[in-house]
Amino acid sequence: MKYILTVRKEAELDISEQFSYYEKIRTGLGHDFLLCVEEALSKIERSPLLYKKIHKSLRRIAINRFPFRIFYFIQRQKVIVTAVFHAHKNPKSWER
Repeated sequence: MKYILTVRKEAELDISEQFSYYEKIRTGLGHDFLLCVEEALSKIERSPLLYKKIHKSLRRIAINRFPFRIFYFIQRQKVIVTAVFHAHKNPKSWER
């Protein structure tokens, strides 16, 4: 089955903030982060059911090399990315 990937504005903002943060640390590191995010998004788009549910219909995938997770859910043939969240942050803060 072919899935359509949608990234919500909130998730795009998460990605943009982390890109800026990593670029401040070292030029080019932000671009490395984006490549790893794109790789994870590609995996989700190809096989969204592969990654386990963590709460009701919410799923997550780890981003290689960086301590972040992509959170998403599936509605029919759509995969909707809701957030890109630091792995060591309190999950309750994401709810806000």
